[in-house]
Amino acid sequence: MQRVLLAAPRGYCAGVDRAVDIVERALRLYGAPVYVRKQIVHNIHVVRDLERKGAVFVEEETEVPEGATVVLSAHGVAPEVYENSARRRLRVIDATCPLVTKVHLEARRFAKEESTILLIGHEGHEEVIGTSGEAPEHIRLVGDVDEARTVEVPDPTRVSYLSQTTLSVDETNRIIEVLRERFPGIQAPPRDDICYATQNRQDAVKEVARRADVLLVIGSDNSSNSNRLVEVSRAMGTSAYLIDDETEVDEAWLDGAENVGVTSGASAPEWLVDRVLAWLRHRGATEIEEVRVVEEHMAFGLPRGVRDSDLERAGVGA
Repeated sequence: MQRVLLAAPRGYCAGVDRAVDIVERALRLYGAPVYVRKQIVHNIHVVRDLERKGAVFVEEETEVPEGATVVLSAHGVAPEVYENSARRRLRVIDATCPLVTKVHLEARRFAKEESTILLIGHEGHEEVIGTSGEAPEHIRLVGDVDEARTVEVPDPTRVSYLSQTTLSVDETNRIIEVLRERFPGIQAPPRDDICYATQNRQDAVKEVARRADVLLVIGSDNSSNSNRLVEVSRAMGTSAYLIDDETEVDEAWLDGAENVGVTSGASAPEWLVDRVLAWLRHRGATEIEEVRVVEEHMAFGLPRGVRDSDLERAGVGA
């Protein structure tokens, strides 16, 4: 091995950065424990780090003690979660990514128009569960091209589509093509639902995969966008492996590889990248070349309850 090709952009997107910041601010402002419904983002290292700081992760809001503080994850929730939280008098801090919130609002709008909503996404993913909860009687889940070819709707003239924000761009476009063929009048969201970070990270992987012999994707098994990066690389003929950190690298993967690609999913912190790079240097990498396809400058505001003004009033540093 001589060269590491480091994809850029990589790692934290604006929504993940915001969500992690929200939990840390809530801990400073309200003190431990702060409860978090589901994993705040899909990365085991981030979850463990926040646990060490005093966050308590639970599966459902009904597990949170009455009157306590709960942070809702970046993936969004169904309306009933807010209702349950209100009944338990919980202090709710919503860390839902604004781009996911946009999809929720689109679901409500299409439902008001009595449209059947074809939601492109993966069954069981938290984001899909949350979006589906906005209009369960209107939504049909479409997981792949085959399902796009067979999904049934009550009125083919009143159909719309939305998508999970962390899907493969290419695969989603293929599904949309099939849906447009079947339902020529299908309504699209005003803007693509797949988020800017998902698109950018997949574009960067394509550039790296053209030159690399193998690609290491840093991310957890339950991270949808990280798994899609693996798929994008493999679709281009470049072997790719998903790892939580450097301890999961099988050195046999790198046998005969001159150029090793490295990237990280949108919920993986940069210090994990640094650890993997150090591991590769120790095993012979002499050059690290960053392969950048675009600059990212996106940032999202914070919700009420954890803004700088809230911390200042409480005498807590931001």
